Amino acid sequence: MKTIKKILVICGTGIATSTVVANKIRDYLGSKPDIPRVEISQGKVVDLLKGTDADLIVATTQVPSSIQVPVVNAVPLLIGRGTEVLRKIEEELRKL
Repeated sequence: MKTIKKILVICGTGIATSTVVANKIRDYLGSKPDIPRVEISQGKVVDLLKGTDADLIVATTQVPSSIQVPVVNAVPLLIGRGTEVLRKIEEELRKL
């Protein structure tokens, strides 16, 4: 059985922007059956200060440098240049 990898999508408020990004990630990964199973949750950057059990953070805002989890910048997904971001997320998941 494959281990479920956890992706935390964060934005400033944890609502609208992270929802858009999370949906794009779900759509992309849904077409990749060889990717490990993932659980995608959403939050805001201040939630990270409390700690996280995520394996990967996908962020549309700056992440504190103290966070010891791989981070992918998702801003290009919001402006229509997200193919490279989605590939980077896939690459990071394969490393885990």
